[in-house]
Amino acid sequence: MNSLEYIQKVIEEVKENNKGEIEFIQSVEELLPSLKPILDKNPTYIEKNILGRLVEPERQIIFKVSWTDDEGNVQVNRGYRIQFNGAIGPYKGGIRFDPSVNLSIMKFLAFDQTIKNSLTGLPLGGGKGGSDFDPSGKSDGEILRFTHSFMTELYRHIGPDVDVPAGDIGVGKREIGYLYGYYRRIKGRFENGVITGKDIPYGGSLIRPEATGYGIVYFIDEILKNHDDSFKGKRVAVSGFGNVAWGVCKKLTDFGAKVVTLSGPDGYIVDEDGVNTKEKIDFLVEMRNSCRNKIKDYADKFNVPYFKGEKPWGEKVDIIIPCATENEIRLIDAKNIVENKVKYVCEGSNMPTTNDALAYLQQNKVIVGPSKASNAGGVSVSALEMSQNSMRLSWTKEEVDLRLREIMINIHNNSMNAAKEYGYGYDLVAGANIVGFDKLSKAMIAQGDY
Repeated sequence: MNSLEYIQKVIEEVKENNKGEIEFIQSVEELLPSLKPILDKNPTYIEKNILGRLVEPERQIIFKVSWTDDEGNVQVNRGYRIQFNGAIGPYKGGIRFDPSVNLSIMKFLAFDQTIKNSLTGLPLGGGKGGSDFDPSGKSDGEILRFTHSFMTELYRHIGPDVDVPAGDIGVGKREIGYLYGYYRRIKGRFENGVITGKDIPYGGSLIRPEATGYGIVYFIDEILKNHDDSFKGKRVAVSGFGNVAWGVCKKLTDFGAKVVTLSGPDGYIVDEDGVNTKEKIDFLVEMRNSCRNKIKDYADKFNVPYFKGEKPWGEKVDIIIPCATENEIRLIDAKNIVENKVKYVCEGSNMPTTNDALAYLQQNKVIVGPSKASNAGGVSVSALEMSQNSMRLSWTKEEVDLRLREIMINIHNNSMNAAKEYGYGYDLVAGANIVGFDKLSKAMIAQGDY
């Protein structure tokens, strides 16, 4: 069986075995075709059925989460933990609390996380978890009771050398604190390396909240350098206003670029003066903590234009960084981006671009930084947090930032070099896929058929 036949066979098996799981199938269809050159060069990967083993999670955990609201009513949600691949380290990936959470989204996130974690060069496997619980509008007591119920089941499946969760959408420092506090109570010992994204007093790492956004900017900086370009004077369209967008805005200000858009579920704003003052950047945190989830609050506060129900991808900018959620750039958006002569799109959120939109962007010579590579800064600093916990010490902000930047530079360079080696030119999407896959494949083969 040649590589193309093998890839197609595995994709068809995924479709058959995971019917209705649209996001997971999409992530598999994005990754596998780009691996043809490395499969051609390494037929052992076909003989050992590495793809077939890679696309099947090692463990899928689904559990009931019942909790009592403030009115005394018992509510029931569904919890998930997908432990996708642990060949190179303990499973590592965030916990997401959002009504959109389902098995397909958890599996796609865990699958992508496996490749992303491999790319970092750190000893991390891939996983993801969460619940369809909506934290918006919930009281502090309700959040506490829900997280305790969630951890009552989750604690059985995690540990510093087993599976190390972190935060994600709907899970910030408060939720991480409640989750860890209950884990410590159940286990009766201080295993703070079991979870990352913690607050500083009990083992968190400096710049962890900013890390994903900072890492994206460091990654784009390498792209620009390779095209004899720089951030100076660049207009940037950003979506979202959460942790990722916040970190991007902070670091882009340092680099001399100007973020002119932000978005929420309700629409987007345009700030021609730039989201570049301490007051504006701090207000993103205030908006997030309000749980209102409305970008219109920014428009009202700073008297800027607000576009209800729309996305910012029609704006004429130099760089686009989607930082909200999956599939927010669709084919029609990609056509607007190309028409506006945008040169760079760097993915801040996980799989923010549909496969047809991604293909259109690349066909029209737009440089794309794939999320598996560009947003790896968050998990990288989570791994650095794990290291600090293991050594019982804390690094300075400068030390963590330096290590983060080195990791992002290495991810870019390794992806770029792999793309060139396998005939893809400067295609960072294919390059990142190949690098992450190759390391995983070697680890899986070395450990035998399982």
